[in-house]
Amino acid sequence: MSLTLEHVCRVVDHQVYIDDACLSFEPGSFNVLVGRTLAGKTSLMRLMAGLDKPSSGRILLNGVDVTGVPVRRRNVSMVYQQFINYPNLTVFENIASPLRQNGVGREEIECKVRETAQMLRIEKFLQRHPLELSGGQQQRTAMARAMVKDADLVLFDEPLVNLDYKLREELRQEMRELFRTRRSIAVYATTEPNEALALGGTVTILHEGRVIQSGPTTEVYQRPQQVLAAELFSEPPINLVDGRISEGEVSFRDFVHFPLTTELRELGEGAYRFGVRPGHIGLVPSNDDDLELAVKVELAEISGSETFLHVRSEHFALVLHLQGVHEYDVDAPIRIYIPTHKLFVFDAQDRLVLAPSRRT
Repeated sequence: MSLTLEHVCRVVDHQVYIDDACLSFEPGSFNVLVGRTLAGKTSLMRLMAGLDKPSSGRILLNGVDVTGVPVRRRNVSMVYQQFINYPNLTVFENIASPLRQNGVGREEIECKVRETAQMLRIEKFLQRHPLELSGGQQQRTAMARAMVKDADLVLFDEPLVNLDYKLREELRQEMRELFRTRRSIAVYATTEPNEALALGGTVTILHEGRVIQSGPTTEVYQRPQQVLAAELFSEPPINLVDGRISEGEVSFRDFVHFPLTTELRELGEGAYRFGVRPGHIGLVPSNDDDLELAVKVELAEISGSETFLHVRSEHFALVLHLQGVHEYDVDAPIRIYIPTHKLFVFDAQDRLVLAPSRRT
């Protein structure tokens, strides 16, 4: 089953929730919607499911217009961020409920429920009730109920938020593997760019109800077509500095000057915005084209085994994403290194004109 959205809009009381969305999802595909809170991810999935009706545009399933068809007449499953279970039923019966509604036989129900529960690490809780479980276990129960039936469309609205980090990683991998063997379409919403990268498949970047960019995840990450896409699909957000190309060199705000690399020579003279991902900036030189900058530390934000190092010069601020724990005093002077072949370049209209070289 294919799913196509043609110029879909959703407006309520003059407020635009979805603005001219055009998307297509293929059978067996895993698709991620990424965007900040209130970007329109849930609104878009409710339209896909038939819970809401678009103000304009069409929704097609296998080429058939189902724009006005309600959810009860579609073969759709949905998992929300806040787990929803039947408190008076056991975990087994919660998972089995959609199969019983579809008239599936007893033996098949037993097999499918136990197989799905095992995948989600809740097989030992099948005879318990939801209120006897932890929050994460209750969410896994809700996920199992959605995944146990062979729905044409399975929608996940930030379903892993309440789970611990290790289990989230395990489930991401298992979900990808599961949908490789099915013909159903999976659509997964998240606010986290790194989660979208981990899930793979295709990604759609949303912002204020608009589709900013859509395509294979690695392609969108490597070639964001505009500044906004680069900012939204980067955690921490990509560093951006205004600059200029002239007389065989690049200057950042008339402060930092360095010669053009082979890649940058492709561009004409003029004003540009240069971007570099926080993970590409280092504390030691590692490439022959590294740009060395003298900066001062604003904040060393340690998160587990990673450090987000906020630094500043007289003219601009940058963020580094470093592996390991790095402790610095505020205003400590340090030197950082930017590989200039890793620079994104955007024109005056914020459109991508040069993506980083893939050489190491």
